[in-house]
Amino acid sequence: MKKILILFLLISATVSAQEKLDKLLIKWNKKNVPYISVNTLALPNTKAILLDAREEKEYKVSHIKEAICVGYNDFKLKETLKKLPKEKDIKIVVYCSIGIRSETIAYQLIKEGYTNVYNLYGGIFEWKNNNFQVIDTLGNYTDKIHTFDSDWSKWLTKGEKVYE
Repeated sequence: MKKILILFLLISATVSAQEKLDKLLIKWNKKNVPYISVNTLALPNTKAILLDAREEKEYKVSHIKEAICVGYNDFKLKETLKKLPKEKDIKIVVYCSIGIRSETIAYQLIKEGYTNVYNLYGGIFEWKNNNFQVIDTLGNYTDKIHTFDSDWSKWLTKGEKVYE
């Protein structure tokens, strides 16, 4: 009986956290870029170019393997386009901390004619919260995630929070 109660509480907490993230993304995003879940992105047959829309200092702490840092405040569309294949139907997944900044960057790619662009739902925080690996600038696995500040760090439930 005790195990069932604990399981129920864990499931309730997870659902509650998910609902809060849903509300946050509804509040801040315009829904002009489709989402891809971390579980779908992690599937072995999911091939995509990953773009990290966080700032370079965040990217240096950790990022998803093979992601290209394109930044947000210093995002340069022309430079980013040079890094992408000419085929406009290539799958591109853009992520940031939780999925707000990445929507802005992903939408710019859609306006350039890319037709297979996604925003990673919950960003790198959700990636790490689901126990997927991140690497540092040397390519070593790490538990550190740059959480921007103490307010945003509440969305990261697993890993080591880093902010300045």
